[in-house]
Amino acid sequence: MFGVETPRVKVGVLGCGNVGGALVKLLVDDADGIARRTGLRLEVTRVAVRNTARDRTVELADGVVTHDAEAVVADPDVDVVVEVIGGIEPARSLILQALKAGKPVVTANKELLANVGSELFEAAATAGVDLLYEASVAGGIPLIRPLRESLAGERILRVMGIVNGTTNFILTRMTEEGASYADALAEAQSLGFAERDPTADVEGYDAGAKAAIIASIAFGVKVVAGDVYREGISGVTAADIAFAKRLGYVVKLLAIAEQVDGEVAVRVHPAMIPSTHPLAAVRESFNAVFIEGEAVGDLMLYGRGAGGMPTASAVLGDLIDAAHNLRAGGSGRTSPLGRAVIRPIDELSSQYYLDVMVDDRPGVLAAVAGVFGEHGVSIRSMEQEGLGAEARLVFITHTARERDMQATLHGLRLLDAVDRIGSLLRVVGPE
Repeated sequence: MFGVETPRVKVGVLGCGNVGGALVKLLVDDADGIARRTGLRLEVTRVAVRNTARDRTVELADGVVTHDAEAVVADPDVDVVVEVIGGIEPARSLILQALKAGKPVVTANKELLANVGSELFEAAATAGVDLLYEASVAGGIPLIRPLRESLAGERILRVMGIVNGTTNFILTRMTEEGASYADALAEAQSLGFAERDPTADVEGYDAGAKAAIIASIAFGVKVVAGDVYREGISGVTAADIAFAKRLGYVVKLLAIAEQVDGEVAVRVHPAMIPSTHPLAAVRESFNAVFIEGEAVGDLMLYGRGAGGMPTASAVLGDLIDAAHNLRAGGSGRTSPLGRAVIRPIDELSSQYYLDVMVDDRPGVLAAVAGVFGEHGVSIRSMEQEGLGAEARLVFITHTARERDMQATLHGLRLLDAVDRIGSLLRVVGPE
């Protein structure tokens, strides 16, 4: 109607780096479009940064940018707080301060939520305001909201995904070009897909934090990063990739959360998946999450899992939700229900790929096979490659318990004829 002003919601942003800068640019450049689409005018009134002298991609009025993050949170001219600075502290303290002041918070901080999320969710519930975090798991891919809302009535059986673009880029290069791990990592670093210290990505810490958040939402329980079994990709070799390809598999770093007999199993590790599986076609730095539901069947969400603009888009979606809820005087459900009973990796079952270097002499294969049999691990297939005085044995097992497979590895190490145990990869899919 004429004469009715669009309601204004004032936003304080903590951090103006890759994601924060992209968000501020979206809010400023598309302010009128956002207002038309949502019925709310989102105004950036304060932005906290480390360096106020640094050039920004968008011009802001004098007094908006400050290095005092606490002042932004406490400012009465801020209705909703967006946290995109990362890390545990001071993000944790700032978010708690905002929630206790009755201000909704939107965050993209996976590390924070995966470690101290319970404390923050409880504070949000006590204050009766939103704590939203769509951008914390898969960048611009809408995942948290579909799990929390669209699939709220669905019994989720398993969520399995590629949630780290760095490792997927590296494995894509190794698969398609035959590159070594070291060369693929160097290329990822040169292109900006990997940090100078890539540990958080290549050793699975980043994916592990995301897996904890996914499990919490999918199963309505509290799962923290320490609950997640974690392996990275630094031990995957070009020979592993080539062997998998020959058998019709692709190697991916997977985050897997599933319910097993009332317990929750959450893990991150490289795995061989059939080349026909939808996740096998996810290349380069893209992410995808495959959801298996009891009634809905199989779903897959795919897109860019990182980057300033895609992640800022997800933050903006949460910001709009939080602003609407604030105007309506309520909040969405943000807290998982109860503490999860975690099923340890030792109690899970899988097929396995195993690479073993042995002395190439009579009787060795029988001794090796005997160790498998001693621990109840059945061999599905075996290939032998002669390498002079050594031989490379590559095994694919039938489904076996993790505990039994680990006992087999221990037994193999005790054999004099075994020179080296190479890669152990879990195999996903039907036998």
